Amino acid sequence: MSRIKSCMAATHAAGRKALIPYIVAGDPDHDTTVSLMHQLVRDGADIIELGMPFSDPSSDGAVIQLGAERALRNGAGLDTVFSVVSQFRQQDNKTPVVLMGYLNPVEIMGYEAFVEQSAQAGVDGLLLVDLPVSEAESLLALTRPRDIDVVFLVAPTTTDKRIAAICQHSSGYIYYVSLKGVTGAAISDTGDIGRRVEGLRSQTDLPIMVGFGIKDNASALAMAAVSDGVIIGSALVQKIGELSDSKARDAGRIADSTALIASIRQALDGASA
Repeated sequence: MSRIKSCMAATHAAGRKALIPYIVAGDPDHDTTVSLMHQLVRDGADIIELGMPFSDPSSDGAVIQLGAERALRNGAGLDTVFSVVSQFRQQDNKTPVVLMGYLNPVEIMGYEAFVEQSAQAGVDGLLLVDLPVSEAESLLALTRPRDIDVVFLVAPTTTDKRIAAICQHSSGYIYYVSLKGVTGAAISDTGDIGRRVEGLRSQTDLPIMVGFGIKDNASALAMAAVSDGVIIGSALVQKIGELSDSKARDAGRIADSTALIASIRQALDGASA
């Protein structure tokens, strides 16, 4: 059983909503990223989505674009991503890590080498934003034997035919994009999101996570009420951006930068109770 499947089963059994924060590998630097990951686990994160820095992140808003730029400016690349996960695994062999990013760097490295290094580092899942499910079989053939889940996005504009294919080939969880737009935009229609998530439930037994536009306790609670968990990216990356303004990145400052996740965890658990 993959770490993600085990984590989701435990969360469901405990009656908790899953909390998945997203950060960019190498933002503001390698070692701080590792420290942030450990702090996020202490704050109550169930899974960590680790962004692979890329120069042209088409689905990301300004905040995450700046996070990727900070990482790239410091020389971060796929080697940094694998090194960060490997170092994180030295102390944490339980928390699932999902790499999220774009296809270009992966294709340059090659699918086989990328999947092999992901497995060696301790990666549990992949989410490649611009990889259509119809073109994913080559990747899936490599990830399945290694227990690496491949997560696909479902958007409000995704066709029924494509949703069926995504539900057939996804593993780990389904990532439902709450809005038509980029990360960091505001959620406008909770009722419609709830209806669409229920439609997905009729086609898959996988947990359904909602991301994009979740920035505080209120939006997290609203989205958790209609899903199995929430993903927080831009609001967290914006706080992490403040760490890049100073060389003083002690445990206190790192904890301050992730305090939003601790607050959302407490709110979600309070609502479940």
